[in-house]
Amino acid sequence: MSYQIELRHLHYFSVLAEELHYRKAAERLYISQPGLTRQIKQMEALYGTDLFVRGKRFVQLTAAGKFLQTEVLILLNQLDNIQLQLKQIGEGKRAELKIGFIGSAAQTVIPDVLFQLNKRYPDIAISLNELPNETQLEYLQENKLDFGLVRSHIAPAGLTLKKITEEPFSLVVPKNHRIQLRNFKSIKQFEQEHFILFARDYSTEYYQLVMSIFSDSGFTPQVHHKTVNALTIFKLVEKGMGIAIVPSSLCQGYSIPVNFIPLTRIPQRSQLSLVWNAKNRNPGVKALLETLFRNKAYRQNKLIK
Repeated sequence: MSYQIELRHLHYFSVLAEELHYRKAAERLYISQPGLTRQIKQMEALYGTDLFVRGKRFVQLTAAGKFLQTEVLILLNQLDNIQLQLKQIGEGKRAELKIGFIGSAAQTVIPDVLFQLNKRYPDIAISLNELPNETQLEYLQENKLDFGLVRSHIAPAGLTLKKITEEPFSLVVPKNHRIQLRNFKSIKQFEQEHFILFARDYSTEYYQLVMSIFSDSGFTPQVHHKTVNALTIFKLVEKGMGIAIVPSSLCQGYSIPVNFIPLTRIPQRSQLSLVWNAKNRNPGVKALLETLFRNKAYRQNKLIK
């Protein structure tokens, strides 16, 4: 067969897979509906399988179509990244790494990582995006991010995960609360209190881990406020709106008048991990990995545990 797939055909397929409507897809693509139909049929003939199920009033993706949709999305994003990097090189600009991070990584890990990376590779520019766990993993799969810093110990298929650090939790209480470090015995002392927690959107795994702390203590917390922002949590605690549980690294870097009680006698630990796509061809990916995991002096700095 002389016909071969071209980039425009993948674009046609991607738009139709999104719209699931030939007329609407054709309008978006500025081509005729019969022309779009012909291109899709040629693709199906070349691949030897149907990509769409067509009815009188509906269009659906087949299993093969769903697989191709995922792969095409990744490919098109990679091509966009290549185009951007070529433009930057042509303009004499630096290469760029796009890093997603969960808010609690901003106090210690992010500054340390950027300092070490800039020290070794000053020509790499960094774009930072504070994002929830699930969004980071989604963006990594779609090549919208080069790295993610997440509160998790597992990653979806196709992504690589490596532990950066593991830390205990701490309670956050108002300055004038009757229970402080000096008279703290167990978290059960706060059974009747209102709690302020990171929302499940922050990280489902992290949320479940925190809830297991309460379960082990024999009570279900009265959760009155949820947020994905650490500063908001601390401000609410300061105003007496409740008690919070946070990773202990968040006890640093904020000048809000609250007190912290380390939970050193519980087994739960929060893991912060670096996640990336091993197939990512951005040269900055290798540079950051070498900085973190192959630099002996940096490992001795105890960021990597």
